[in-house]
Amino acid sequence: MIKLIVLYGTPTDPAAFDEYYMGTHVPIAQKIPGLRRFEVARIGSLDGSTPQFHLQAELYFDDNDALMSALGSPEGGAAGADVANFATGGATMLVGEVVED
Repeated sequence: MIKLIVLYGTPTDPAAFDEYYMGTHVPIAQKIPGLRRFEVARIGSLDGSTPQFHLQAELYFDDNDALMSALGSPEGGAAGADVANFATGGATMLVGEVVED
């Protein structure tokens, strides 16, 4: 299994970001073909300092081919294009291969 990890930087208006993300962006992202699991986590810090990131999303796919196909789909394109509508703190995208025992 492979996952796309998206780290969203601290937005200029966290409340507006959260409202848009959960109410608009998540429903768009959930339509991406081949998506096996979708997780969202709010980011904190161990020492109470302001973290570099506000939110983390993890989108799971069967393999790299499924991920690339998903990203190239109209639904994947719509999700990618929507990021500019709310991610005022920027977005960093990583790909990770899930290691299972």
